[in-house]
Amino acid sequence: MNQYLYLGLAVLADTAGASALKAADGFRIPVPSALAILAYCGAFAFLALAVRTIPIGIANALWSGLSIVLVAIVGYLVHGQTLNKVALLGMLLIFAGTLILNVGSNAIRNL
Repeated sequence: MNQYLYLGLAVLADTAGASALKAADGFRIPVPSALAILAYCGAFAFLALAVRTIPIGIANALWSGLSIVLVAIVGYLVHGQTLNKVALLGMLLIFAGTLILNVGSNAIRNL
């Protein structure tokens, strides 16, 4: 399986875990608490599969950067979090940075 698919699944699981944590209200609500734990276990399992071939620094940067952006979007859409212009600019810079890191690391590998 494509290692970047594993990385994408890790990002999605991390995002689901963060959203479930919000719904769990400090682990006071059992079902979202269990979902958060399962989602984070899944995120780490998929990340472990991804780093078999993707360098750990690249994988971790992509995973964390993309997770930050997706969690902010889910926070806005599901939990009513506000995103001002500065937050949107920050997410754009994170996305651009992860893209540059990925493209740059592939270019260096191909030299």
